[in-house]
Amino acid sequence: MQQIGVGICGLGTVGSGAYNLISGNSEEISRKTGRVVKITQVGCRRDHPDCDLATTNVTRDIFDVVKNPEVDVVLELIGGTDVALRLVKEAIANRKHVVTANKALIAIHGEELFKLANDAGVCLKFEAAIAGGIPIVKAIREGLAANEVQFLAGVINGTTNYILTEMETAGNRDFTDVLSEAQELGYAEADPTFDVEGIDAAHKLTILSSIAFGVPLKFDSMYAEGISEITVEDIRYAGELGFRIKHLGITARTNRGIELRVHPTLIKKTEMLAQVDGVMNAVLVGSDAAGQTMYYGVGAGAGPTASSVVADVIDVLRSGETDQIPNLGFVAEAIQAIPVLDITNIESAYYLRLKVIDVPGVMAKISTILSEHTISIESLIQKDTGQGEVPIVIVTNRVLERSVNDAIRELEGLKQVEGPLARIRVETFS
Repeated sequence: MQQIGVGICGLGTVGSGAYNLISGNSEEISRKTGRVVKITQVGCRRDHPDCDLATTNVTRDIFDVVKNPEVDVVLELIGGTDVALRLVKEAIANRKHVVTANKALIAIHGEELFKLANDAGVCLKFEAAIAGGIPIVKAIREGLAANEVQFLAGVINGTTNYILTEMETAGNRDFTDVLSEAQELGYAEADPTFDVEGIDAAHKLTILSSIAFGVPLKFDSMYAEGISEITVEDIRYAGELGFRIKHLGITARTNRGIELRVHPTLIKKTEMLAQVDGVMNAVLVGSDAAGQTMYYGVGAGAGPTASSVVADVIDVLRSGETDQIPNLGFVAEAIQAIPVLDITNIESAYYLRLKVIDVPGVMAKISTILSEHTISIESLIQKDTGQGEVPIVIVTNRVLERSVNDAIRELEGLKQVEGPLARIRVETFS
């Protein structure tokens, strides 16, 4: 069998997982590719305790890997965008195939890198950039290739899903408390901003939207909102109304443009996505012929993410010199620059929570303001605390966000309303 040299750049969680998977499953990989896959060189700042590197060529300069003539496929597993971008460009310039797990790199620089790879006649694969071990890129790009995708909604960040799950199941633990636990358990980074503010999910959704609809990568047009403002009260009231709160990435094709948004969302407890708990990920895809299909699994970690990395290596070996499947699933000439809708122009139902002074006529004023903005009340919770302040929770009909924004400004201007309102979007997929 022909020997194929693999070079691994980065030996952290994913890199070590890929190293051990290639080493441990070499016979199975050979049976599926007809090639002997050998780890020719590893570039890393320090050795990983879980990897036996005794017989492996190790360098502390990752750029040695992309220059090595014995390396055919480079695994970019260092993360970030600056050094990773230079590394991938140099690998392509040296006519190396590239496999990456770097969602930020693809979301921000993907189109440039795809063109460079196509011009050089090499593959650039990125299945592992989204949802760990779930083969969601292949599912949409290849398994649903005959379909017109209508929408996609996903729990695509395990950290935020873990935090919301724990806040709900514990009943009285706030966001800060659960975040600290997530950091201790290794589910959240020391600086959790990318996860809890929705940036990580936004990178992933940018890629998924392009694959689903054949549009350019539009990370700069993404609306991203995190979960740091979600309270235990919101979770409890949502449960009383028959909902759970999930941090979702949602993209949809409409007759006005593409929706591209990440934010906390109330979904009915009966929805499939509502059953996704802890650090698990899931992506729900709605398409014309196949209908709704959902893809569920572990969204991070050494084993699951390495599974996607090595699957891409196998795809490279099967595809020959050049990839026969377009990077985004559509031929380059057919990519359409459909506008991304501003968040104020999307339509949704809304959960509104406000605290009011308990005086006669306050509910009538609230109802009047909502009605003036063509907003109707679908559900209502109003509880007497006996302390002069009454929490009111409203679920509205579907309406344009700008109408809700205008109504919120007026409601917050009422002298009977104390403090800012809480607003969470409500979606239905079934």
